[in-house]
Amino acid sequence: MPPESGAGAHLKALESLYRSAPINDVVRSDIEIPEPGLARIRFEVTKEAFHAAGAAHGTIYFKMMDDAAFYACNAMVSDRFLLTTAFNLVFTRPLKEGPVVAEGRWISGKRRVFVGEARLLMPDGEEAARGTGTFMRSHIALSSLPGYRPGG
Repeated sequence: MPPESGAGAHLKALESLYRSAPINDVVRSDIEIPEPGLARIRFEVTKEAFHAAGAAHGTIYFKMMDDAAFYACNAMVSDRFLLTTAFNLVFTRPLKEGPVVAEGRWISGKRRVFVGEARLLMPDGEEAARGTGTFMRSHIALSSLPGYRPGG
């Protein structure tokens, strides 16, 4: 089978870029970018991520929602790495041990600034958090990043 090209290759290369980030060795997760503007990250909340009251610390919420919204937006841009410039989040339920999906969607922007939203979904389909981020084109070429590899 020939390697993917165009948009499909870009999405696979972004998935590869995500997997190459050292932080994802600390917070185990995997990404799927099925189409431009949509990203899903699957991860497990473990007790190591708990705060003193026995639920996931807010850093887990932020990391996963920022990543999901970021990759949904960067899927719309094939030449440059985006940077998070702001992210607002709302916690609606505590995350306990178990699987969670962070789902990110591109909302607007096609040139310099992009807006994306994300939510954390528990196995029962209930939302645990929701957030909105803004992302700006950087001067970093995606092709210059070692983890950005089509075919993943």
